[in-house]
Order: sequence, then structure tokens, then C-alpha cells
Amino acid sequence: MSANTASKVAIVTGASRGIGAAVAERLARDGFTVVINYAGDAASAEALARKIEGAGGRALTAQADVADPAAVRRMFDAAETAFGGVDVLVNNAGIMQLAPISDSDDALFDRTIAINLKGTFNTLREAGKRLRQGGRIVNFSTSVVGLNFPTYGVYVATKAAVESMTHVLSKELRGRAITVNAVAPGPTGTDLFLKGKTQEQVDQLAKMAPLERLGTPDDIAGVVSFLAGPDGGWVNGQVLRANGGIV
Repeated sequence: MSANTASKVAIVTGASRGIGAAVAERLARDGFTVVINYAGDAASAEALARKIEGAGGRALTAQADVADPAAVRRMFDAAETAFGGVDVLVNNAGIMQLAPISDSDDALFDRTIAINLKGTFNTLREAGKRLRQGGRIVNFSTSVVGLNFPTYGVYVATKAAVESMTHVLSKELRGRAITVNAVAPGPTGTDLFLKGKTQEQVDQLAKMAPLERLGTPDDIAGVVSFLAGPDGGWVNGQVLRANGGIV
């Protein structure tokens, strides 16, 4: 545990499983008190909190649909009441529903915008008002912003917007020593990624990177740990593509 992170508080959205859970575990190991946000999977979030506490860390679960501004405010309120303030926000919550643009219905578009873009906006707005001096914000983009795969149109549009907000907010928080960056994973072995893909498709994507494998949640968690910790303090307004060299 670093003296720089002891008693600091990190909210991780969408943290009940996948990359979010790996990030929450890693930040807890780094010494942060972790707020595990989840939308619906209370059992997984509680199990993760117990696992973190069993390893000597501190964790709190917080149910909130990031697409709901009032719920996001309540989540920040709860963190401030429990721990006195918030130092780090990791915007991991997101959905990925794939379809060609011409076949994407209004429901797909509206839901993806609501969670991936409006959800990130809602948490950034609160963090911009509330984060303590010297804080860190880590947003999640995707390396598909550079790859532009077919069927990813609506999803990638939300992530390109998140990258733009990352650059803007990093400049708006001048004077508070808060960094704002984004991590853009490539193909990563999570339920979200594997869902609906054949083994052949998975193997093909795994071989695209020069390192010839899928990323793991821990690979991505390590990058978030760097950006959230003392060594990442001079990195600001950047998008870090963590993808094994795929793009």
C-alpha cells in the first residue's frame, strides 16, 4: 500500500464483473478504498466487496444506473458520507450491442447513448464538481475507435465522444491538479466481448495483435492503476490504447 493512496477513495462504475471488477481489485490492492458501482448484479458486487475485504482492503457497494443523473448524485453522496470524499473516478460501465448502422434500431441507439455517453457525462459532471484536489479520472474508450470494425458504429460513436470529453475536461480542471485520461482496450477476454462470437472469430481477433493473444482484465487494470496512482501524475488529457499493438 502506497502512502500516496492510503485513505484515498475510488469509485469504479460497472465494477461487479469483467474489467471493472479487475480494476476494483487492483485499486484496492494499491491501497484505495473502492466504491463498487453496479446497475443490477448486487450478488456479484457484494461478493467482490467481501473478496477485497478478505484480502485486507476496504470496499463499499453502490447501486446506481449511471444513465440516471439523480442515482449518480446519490452514489457520490454515499461515498462522501462514508469516506469523506472521492479522489478517483473510473468510468468503466458500458454496454456493447452490435449491428450494422442501417440495421440499428432506435432502442439500440438510445440505450447505447444513455449508458455509454450520457452515463459517462453524468459521472464526469459530478466528479468535476466534487473530486478532491489531486484527483484522477479514468474514462473507458475502445481501440475500435482506431479499427472501425463493421457493426460497431453506434458503440464506437459513443466512445469517440467519450475521448473528446476526456480532452476537454482535462483542460477545464486546471488549477486542481486533477488528471483526466482514457484507456482504450482492444479485444479483451470478458463476457461482454465473448458474447455472440464463435470460437473462430475469437481466435481471429486474438491473432490480430502482434502479441497474438486477447487482453485480460488484469492487463487493463494495470493501465488504470498506473493512471490512478502516483506514477501517472504527469499524464493528462491522453487516450492510452492498451491493445497489444493491434492499432
